[in-house]
Amino acid sequence: MTRPLLTDEESDVAGLVTAVVAGRRPSDERPDEVAEMRRRLDDAGLWAVDGPDDLAAVVLARLGRDWPALAWASAQARVAADVLGEDVRHGETPVAVVDADSPTVRLTEANGMVAGVVDRVDAAGERPHVVVLGHRSARVIPPTALRFSRLRRTGLDGALTSSAELVAPTAVVEITDVDTDAARVRLRLGGAAVAAGLADAATGAALAYSAQRVQFGGPLIALPTVRDGLFGAARVALTAWRQVFRAATPWQAAAVLDQACEHALDACAHAVQAHGGYGYLVEYGVERLLRDAVSLRAACDVSTARRTGAASLTGWEAS
Repeated sequence: MTRPLLTDEESDVAGLVTAVVAGRRPSDERPDEVAEMRRRLDDAGLWAVDGPDDLAAVVLARLGRDWPALAWASAQARVAADVLGEDVRHGETPVAVVDADSPTVRLTEANGMVAGVVDRVDAAGERPHVVVLGHRSARVIPPTALRFSRLRRTGLDGALTSSAELVAPTAVVEITDVDTDAARVRLRLGGAAVAAGLADAATGAALAYSAQRVQFGGPLIALPTVRDGLFGAARVALTAWRQVFRAATPWQAAAVLDQACEHALDACAHAVQAHGGYGYLVEYGVERLLRDAVSLRAACDVSTARRTGAASLTGWEAS
């Protein structure tokens, strides 16, 4: 493990996550199993965690090691519960949270009616509610108003990724006086926690493989260059963990999300190299980790987080 030392409570919760998801693999081809896992996590108090952010980050990171698709969906559900109330905190109700500032959110409003499409939602549910974060308000689009079309992607199996198009102009609920800055911070730090879990898993896989793989008469870890490379990967994973617990403003959370996703990609790429390089990719489980890291970055909409974070940092807004 490359994560920092956890408290007893955090260790117990991480162990509970492991027990719930052990031996299971998500798949878009088995949506009923994905829904069942949402319910099981909810029954264990691990879905959309109603507790301190640090504890929620541990849950998301630990879940991100095995089921990043479900972890990202859980992070969105936690934010949605803050905005909408407890009804959507339960795993029975899939929900996607998107940013109105994203170019993938193409909605228009005329005479109180909303039309358009959200190009991508990753809710680990077939017909989710869609929450659109605006500025001091949020719109809630029910699944009955939407047409969902599945999308292909690199990884993140089990996310049931789709587009969500309004079938007709619709009057949607708009919740006002929402602390959308806080919602964006929590959403981005949730994604960063999932990325930290992916980086941790990749580094652990590289360490385990290098310890048992024999080459030149001994294990790979006998080679100084291999040990140094593993140390670098572990440092990246540890940094990703530590940064998740520090951000407080939207631009800081955007920076943490951006870097955590890059750290996850770096750690996964190093794990592939430790297993012999890209020519051997499909032979090992780290292939899935690398694909998941690529898709997680897209699902978290890092490009929008960077753009709006830069505007927040500088105080500049386009006219």
